[in-house]
Amino acid sequence: MADFTMPSLGADMDEGTLVEWLVGPGDDVTKGDVVAVVETAKSTIEVECFDSGTVGALLVDPGTTVPVGTRLAVIDTGSEPPAAVPAPAPAPAPAPAKQPAAPASEPQAAPGLTTTGSGDAVSTPLVRHLAERKGIDLSSVHGSGKGGRITRSDVEHAPADGPHRVKASPLARRLAQSSGIDLSALRGTGQGGTIRADDVRAAAAGPPAPAVESHAQARPSSATAAPAYPARAAIAALMSRANREIPHYYLSTKIDLAVAMAWMRDRNADRPVAERLVPAALLLKSVALAARQVPELNGYWKDEAFMPSDTVRLGVAVSLRGGGLVAPALADADTMSLPELMATLKGLVSRARGGRLRASETADPTLTVTNLGDQGVEAVFGMIYPPQVALVGLGRVIEQPVAVDGMLTVHPTVTATLSADHRASDGATGARFLTYIDRLLQRPEEL
Repeated sequence: MADFTMPSLGADMDEGTLVEWLVGPGDDVTKGDVVAVVETAKSTIEVECFDSGTVGALLVDPGTTVPVGTRLAVIDTGSEPPAAVPAPAPAPAPAPAKQPAAPASEPQAAPGLTTTGSGDAVSTPLVRHLAERKGIDLSSVHGSGKGGRITRSDVEHAPADGPHRVKASPLARRLAQSSGIDLSALRGTGQGGTIRADDVRAAAAGPPAPAVESHAQARPSSATAAPAYPARAAIAALMSRANREIPHYYLSTKIDLAVAMAWMRDRNADRPVAERLVPAALLLKSVALAARQVPELNGYWKDEAFMPSDTVRLGVAVSLRGGGLVAPALADADTMSLPELMATLKGLVSRARGGRLRASETADPTLTVTNLGDQGVEAVFGMIYPPQVALVGLGRVIEQPVAVDGMLTVHPTVTATLSADHRASDGATGARFLTYIDRLLQRPEEL
């Protein structure tokens, strides 16, 4: 038997709210399956199961807020005999034969299953969740399971619906269904017009009351102060802790990108537009490789000591359209090819802004990168995310005068900065890290 517990989805997370179960007792699950949706102060996260087996008891009801580490469910992994299940009460004696038989009733779904609307097929919450992610209408899927039950395989092999399906996150669909809101009437604020949970909540709250016109100029007051957002409060608390506890030091350097940009243009010449590399991919890969070469900056400060990490999990800061910030991790970013890193990064940012991140994507980044170049910022000096010991800041690529072999020319350059924890490293270590990034970008073929 194994316990499924409330995971820690960040250093600043003390508790989480169970939004929804995607499995029920008796469901078979495989390691990596999304089994629950959890809401933190920053965002809504899809939580995977870390064991394979059969779901036993669900110990926490949806809507309940519990501390990190609380048992949420029990998974029977087959390593121990399952707990005995009480025998059902005996069925009542059948009615006398002379009484007319009752008309046959509609087939009932087994516990944990739901009819799809056609009346002849059922699906588990996990199957419905997978269908939502793929944009599939379950009523059009033929179930291959016992009694017409729709299985995971049926959903995985079913084609997605046409382009007219409303784009919405799974949580937004569930909220809309419970509130009786027509998603086709909403305008999404997520990536590519995707309807987010906040869009549904705003629609459920109704339009704002019309403002009363006045000839007098309105004056700000404490009564009209902006509301406090949980995500912003969580970020503020974590950054206050970082500023108070971590002895930061800061370094910066300007990196000539002429060679890297020329190499990237050559690589992109024969690529489809959707697969072309961008400067951010080269920068992230160079940071990941530098973290592997300078392990003093890749890890955690815990129990008054530095703990280096065996892998590079590059946290990428992503600003959310509704406000707030998350930093999901690119696992093993140092071993990815550039095209793989590009595709993974694109999916990670899309899921972050659509509220569909998984727990494995938010847990334990070893080093965070914040890139504000697309906002026009030339240099950024960030605060370290504890328990990490370093943060890299990247600005926008700009054309600047550069002296090459005694001649003045103009090259694309970027300012890279490092915020590091003086308890784990010193300026010489940080300088070596930034120098290694520079050297890699002068030899982009090694990325």
